[in-house]
Amino acid sequence: MSEPVGSLGLLPAVVALGGGHGLAASLTALRRITDRLTAVVTVADDGGSSGRLREELDCLPPGDLRMALAALCGDDESGRTWADVLQYRFTGDGSLREHAIGNLLIAGLWERLGDPVAGLDMVARLLGAKGRVLPMSSVPLQIEADVLGVDPRSPDETSVIHGQHRVAMTTGEVRNVRLLPVDPPTCPESIESVLDADWVVLGPGSWFTSVIPHLLVPDLAAAILTTPAKRVLTLNVRTDAETHGFSAARHIELLAEHAPKLRLDVVLADSRFVGDDDHLEAYAHSLGAELVVEELAARDGSARHDPLRLASAYAGIMGI
Repeated sequence: MSEPVGSLGLLPAVVALGGGHGLAASLTALRRITDRLTAVVTVADDGGSSGRLREELDCLPPGDLRMALAALCGDDESGRTWADVLQYRFTGDGSLREHAIGNLLIAGLWERLGDPVAGLDMVARLLGAKGRVLPMSSVPLQIEADVLGVDPRSPDETSVIHGQHRVAMTTGEVRNVRLLPVDPPTCPESIESVLDADWVVLGPGSWFTSVIPHLLVPDLAAAILTTPAKRVLTLNVRTDAETHGFSAARHIELLAEHAPKLRLDVVLADSRFVGDDDHLEAYAHSLGAELVVEELAARDGSARHDPLRLASAYAGIMGI
């Protein structure tokens, strides 16, 4: 391993942007190569346990934040135990059914402390998390999407779909997304972390509901565009319901459509997902990025990144 690269000779300060399983995969890899790690997490989830708590308590949806904290738990017995506890969901037919313990813990601390960041920091200390978890906005957000072909009887008709859960599950073709409110208050600590970072990592994750939303919060987008940090875009290992049938190049094109001023330093892609996409390198170069293609997918054939492969790729890109 080469000499650590970063401010003052330390390991690099890395900010990972995203949500859900994609961000968890990135954090699981990044925590192996740096101890200066911050997750900035989307807060638009309105389904399941998070949606219920959001509605009942008028709080941020805690689910994606919980998953990021679990991903930052250590690899020792204590860390793995805490990660399992956070992710455990109640069974039975009562009012707690399907609530994750971690969601209730986070929501309870928010109510007790009255400060989302303080509550997340307290949970991180309790878990011995290898990094910090922050929300991308200080208020819960709603995703609104223009979707083509929702009604199979009118395949050329565009419909407006409201809500992260409905957008993620749509059978139509998502064309673009917006956030409501359109100019939400940004978490100041998230802005500070992006501006102070050595590297900013965007993706992987659900493209329209976890990745692109970070570029739609004006103050956060401005920080991403102006930070002196180098910017890495990590593509998924395959398409999902939101981007079914889209090429790897199309994923980059969608980012550019939603954030025309975005510039990148590296686009990291899985070799199998790239396949014979002849346009990917040109699209990456159009945003100023070098294309890095590696074997990143899990060996079991699932639609996941292998954490060791992804960690190795990040280490090579960051010169660690």
